[in-house]
Amino acid sequence: MFLKVTRLLTFVFLMLFSSLQAQDGEKKAIENVLDTWHKAAATADFNTYFDLMAEKSVFVGTDAAEHWNKEEFMAFSKPYFDNGKAWDFKAIERHVFMDKTGEVAWFDELLDTWMQLCRGSGVLVREGGKWKIAHYVLSMTVPNENVEGAIALKKEKDSILMKSLLTRRTH
Repeated sequence: MFLKVTRLLTFVFLMLFSSLQAQDGEKKAIENVLDTWHKAAATADFNTYFDLMAEKSVFVGTDAAEHWNKEEFMAFSKPYFDNGKAWDFKAIERHVFMDKTGEVAWFDELLDTWMQLCRGSGVLVREGGKWKIAHYVLSMTVPNENVEGAIALKKEKDSILMKSLLTRRTH
């Protein structure tokens, strides 16, 4: 009886260990996709950058008006890439999470950018067996003690945009 229990526990441990190893491998693959994506922007590699995005992906930028599908984001970005350098974001901290199926992952990252620290967050999905960025949100970080100053800086533009969005919503 003891031998059977020991074998069962060994089997369960090996399965759990194998599953954790596979998930670690997937997380490394996801980190590689994100690092390659950021590098492609820094080196103006348009095709690599957009090939790493899912067909129905969304990019949300730091400006409240920046909410683009892939096609719109490609059109916005093309002049930057054509100029030889889009943007250079380097992850300095990243957290990756996966669902139980291993088909969806989400992450958040702190980025070193020309805007100082920013936060990127998003979702990746498997398309054709490869990880693709389906949703990405870029946000500027604001220290809590500076929030009132940031609000004052953006108040006028935010008011205009909110009025426009609310007007559009009621029609």
